[in-house]
Amino acid sequence: MEKYLDVLPTFVDQIRKIREIIISNIVLIGQVSAPTFYERRRAECLVERLADFHVDECSIDDFGNPIGVIRGRSTESQSIFVVAHLDTFSEVEADQHYEVTDKIISGMGVSDNSAAVGVLASLPEVFRRLELAFESDIVLVAPSHSLAQGNLRGIRRLLQTWPAPIRGAICLESVELGRLNYYSDGMIRGEISCSIASEKQWGRHHQPNAIIVINEVINAILGLRLPQKPRTQIVIGKISGGFNHGKIAYDAKIGFEIRSDSDKMVKELYSDIRDIVEGINKAFAVELKLNRISNLNATRLPYNHPLVKCASRILSRLGVEAVSEPSETALSIFLQRGIPAITLGLTRGDNYHQEGAMIEIEPMFKGISQISALIMAMDNGVCDE
Repeated sequence: MEKYLDVLPTFVDQIRKIREIIISNIVLIGQVSAPTFYERRRAECLVERLADFHVDECSIDDFGNPIGVIRGRSTESQSIFVVAHLDTFSEVEADQHYEVTDKIISGMGVSDNSAAVGVLASLPEVFRRLELAFESDIVLVAPSHSLAQGNLRGIRRLLQTWPAPIRGAICLESVELGRLNYYSDGMIRGEISCSIASEKQWGRHHQPNAIIVINEVINAILGLRLPQKPRTQIVIGKISGGFNHGKIAYDAKIGFEIRSDSDKMVKELYSDIRDIVEGINKAFAVELKLNRISNLNATRLPYNHPLVKCASRILSRLGVEAVSEPSETALSIFLQRGIPAITLGLTRGDNYHQEGAMIEIEPMFKGISQISALIMAMDNGVCDE
């Protein structure tokens, strides 16, 4: 283990020397818009960059996942996956504009997850500059259809069809440096929408207000009793409705998420919310609908798993404090299939999911160094139990 830790200062210095290549990849790929379900142009851009860096194989699979493979020296070793989701939360299909200064890169989606995809494209050159060669195949993949209604379909489909054993996986997120996720909560994310008939059908004084109906739903959800154990939470994270200050709202909507370390509790609460929606729908005689957007199962690596301990020691040697929280990334899909995996953050940033999103450049060199050292350790058996 010490040999992987001792090289880290050298790694940071060497990676800093290819700063312009890394920044160029982040900007070139990140400025190509990639809302969920519309990632094809960004996938093509990533494959072109991987081809420019002479990976052994690169292609886009039938589900739109861009994949690059760096062949290992052994014909018998399993693959190590490095993954960064391709899509962003932006719904804008027009290309973005990124700004670069000496210290930061700013632009829509750069912190989730364009910087990580740009780093993924840079890894072949990083390995070349560090003079790293591996026994295992290194599979670089940016799964499509990951966020929101995409529900991680890209990585689900890829792992269902991958022909060879997978030794382990590293999932990359642009921020925050020090992020070390090794478990995911059970989760169901959903929307509840209310739609009412026009004023002509109801009459001005009898028409219900969609916002008031949605408020009844919120109050009912807040009235649900949540256990302290298993740890459980319902978050109401989005609300919208109406179109004019002086007009009754015809439409309203909320977005919510149920989280728990118990899959059973998540399903029970979702059933309770379904009952709430059906009851209020009948009481108000409106069109009230519950729609499930995405879901995850609760799964984890033990804290003392060699992969987790190794990643924690690497961060410590880099002078970065490790922070562990539940993850909603592709991590969950790998762990469900019995594949050791963790999620790492690459740098520091701000204004996530907003037009003013930004990342810091200098911390990124430590973030990339941790990937390189961890792959070295995985290639030498740290995941093998």
